[in-house]
Amino acid sequence: MAITSANQLELLQTAEAVAREKMIDPGLVIEAMEESLARAAKSRYGAEMDIRVAIDRKTGKATFTRVRTVVEDEELENYQAEFTIEQAKQYMADPEVGSQYIEEIPPVEMGRIAAQSAKQVILQKVREAERDRQFEEFKDRAGTIINGVVKREEYGNVIVDVGRGEGILRRNEKIGRESYRPNDRVRCFIKDVRRETRGPQIFLSRTAPEFMAELFKMEVPEIYDGIIEIKAVARDPGSRAKIAVISHDGSIDPVGACVGMRGSRVQAVVNELQGEKIDIIPWNEDQPTFLVNALQPAEVSKVVLDEEAGKIEVVVPEEQLSLAIGRRGQNVRLASQLTALDIDIMTEAEDSARRQKEFESRTKLFMETLDVDEFFAQLLVSEGFTNLEEVGYVELDELLVIDGVDESTAHELQARARDFIEAKAKAALDAARALGAEDSLIAFEGLTPQMVEALAKDDVKTLEDFATCADWELAGGWTTVEGERVKDDGILEPFGMTLEEAQGMVMTARIILGWVDPAELESNEDDTEEADSEEETEA
Repeated sequence: MAITSANQLELLQTAEAVAREKMIDPGLVIEAMEESLARAAKSRYGAEMDIRVAIDRKTGKATFTRVRTVVEDEELENYQAEFTIEQAKQYMADPEVGSQYIEEIPPVEMGRIAAQSAKQVILQKVREAERDRQFEEFKDRAGTIINGVVKREEYGNVIVDVGRGEGILRRNEKIGRESYRPNDRVRCFIKDVRRETRGPQIFLSRTAPEFMAELFKMEVPEIYDGIIEIKAVARDPGSRAKIAVISHDGSIDPVGACVGMRGSRVQAVVNELQGEKIDIIPWNEDQPTFLVNALQPAEVSKVVLDEEAGKIEVVVPEEQLSLAIGRRGQNVRLASQLTALDIDIMTEAEDSARRQKEFESRTKLFMETLDVDEFFAQLLVSEGFTNLEEVGYVELDELLVIDGVDESTAHELQARARDFIEAKAKAALDAARALGAEDSLIAFEGLTPQMVEALAKDDVKTLEDFATCADWELAGGWTTVEGERVKDDGILEPFGMTLEEAQGMVMTARIILGWVDPAELESNEDDTEEADSEEETEA
């Protein structure tokens, strides 16, 4: 096939047809044709030649040119596409390194093999352009709901036709034991869109919490308009879910708006989720109050929040325990996901027994260490004293409010407490030194003798050893292993050290040792603050 005037216009018509069919830019198709013609020309004239083809966008005329570039003598490698300044003088008036000599060459006759090769190049380019178009179209739709038609099922994964592309609904993203047949309509949440070698991959989900949030947005106009906000969603797909909502308009009840007239709105979501039961909960800034709401329909007697540990204790009546926990722990698990807190549930009897045990242990501690009788030790515990440090270093007035305690008795109590604390500290320091703890660690600000002893027992004996510790090694933390949260015990966790405190102490040790430059640290903090400020401004 020769590129003659008879089929010049046909090139443009073909490019337009292909571009229209694949919904891509006609220019990309013409570029693919230019590349395929150039490749065919190289097979005719020589693969080493730099041959280029330009197709006129108006007339369809294809112009074949050979390009040769001027290079230094010692850089000459390709004699077909490069030449030296001396060689270039035969063709150019004043050649310079980097200048090009372009000459037009006759069009090629395309044989069967060349034509097939050209076709493959065009198809490949068109396919790449189509993939790019698909990715650009769907990448901004991640996080939204899409309607599709089931094409086929492969090993439990469902391939869904979503219009100009295909999405995959994996087995673990389906609700319960859902099964689909070809041509079934399905509504999914676009969880992720990735650019991969074989084309853009659109990952769909029906189990994602965001899917439920988007469904409510579609059914409840107040959520779509921003009057009601969904603050958190927790799901046990196909079984039960909890959704926390808040209204920014005092005249609108967020729970009632989501339920709808005679439950019409929530029922539409339930039907889409294969009968999944949904608890709609009013969100509250006060975490204990929010948790009480989240544990509905169970009634809660008391809530004790430990903010540092991110843990909460809930006390319920005996008859409410099974309801609070739920079938297979479902209710408390969803409440935990909704509030992002670890929840311990106990009955009133268990709470009373625990408090009694704490009372007895503290009473015994004060009897043994302060040399007082049981009645006086119980008085101290009843007034809220939990350890010797509180007794030894509290303001004197707080001891004088206890019945039967005068100024001399208060001074004596504090003296005994301090003597015991100092003796205990000295014993811990001696034990730490015996284990090999060095003065650099003992003198480090923020570490008590008991902490130094605990570190030395764990083979942290110098300031250098301490500076190499990770914050979680000191304060403890949680690791997720195969979907289960596993507790990592910290060396200093028994002393109440938090992750933030551990981070600060380790960084201070590194600065003292000269491992970290404080100026660079401040500079990095300033950059982070500026970046955060810019993000807030953009938002």
